[in-house]
Amino acid sequence: MTARPLLLVTGGSRGIGAAVVLKAAKAGYDVLINFRSDEASAQAVAEQARALGATAEIIQADTATEEGITAIFAAVDRFGRLDALVNNAGVVDQTARVEDFDRARLDRMFAVNVIGKIRCATEAVKRISTKHGGQGGVIVNISSMAAVLGSPGQYVDYAAAKAAVDTFTVGLSREVATEGIRVNAVRPGIIETDIHASGGLPDRARDLAPTVPMQRPGSADEVADSVLYLLSPQASYVTGAILNVSGGR
Repeated sequence: MTARPLLLVTGGSRGIGAAVVLKAAKAGYDVLINFRSDEASAQAVAEQARALGATAEIIQADTATEEGITAIFAAVDRFGRLDALVNNAGVVDQTARVEDFDRARLDRMFAVNVIGKIRCATEAVKRISTKHGGQGGVIVNISSMAAVLGSPGQYVDYAAAKAAVDTFTVGLSREVATEGIRVNAVRPGIIETDIHASGGLPDRARDLAPTVPMQRPGSADEVADSVLYLLSPQASYVTGAILNVSGGR
């Protein structure tokens, strides 16, 4: 492995995660790209990162399971270091009202969007906290403007999960602030990625553009730029912050 800092990106095979991987590779990071099922996309992102000078590896694992968390951090340990985590892996479900949610939907929603993020952060802290012999580092959690808007009639459960991410971000940031770790979050708004198709609304970003003060959806690259700022030394005095990347929505 190289002397470049190592960034772990969960859900790094597409959308915002993939954009973060590529911008980080260009900025001088080596990257470990976690994915759940789309190996071809993960490999394609890794190849692009290598072309930018990074060492890039992929690891298939579901962040909703303990087996997945174990696999991810075993891969981290093979690198021999960890400097930063972008806690990006997330899911939505089909749009529905609250009275139509079943337990299986809620279990999966919170297992990935909340518990998986907390577990990844837990394992990252064990490796980068100066309390545990680490050199310090950065955690960036990917939240959503849904956390403050509520997503009525579509994804109230997703919104509730992202609100939990916001609270976790603030609490963890204060807990580890003296241990060399900065913890922040980014709240994307309406972003043009294929996550909308996962919820059965492939045109959702374009359809909601008129509700955005800037009158357009954002791009994964625009979100990734904000993530890279929070990872960078330019954000050295920023922790416990939640940055809206939402076009004013």
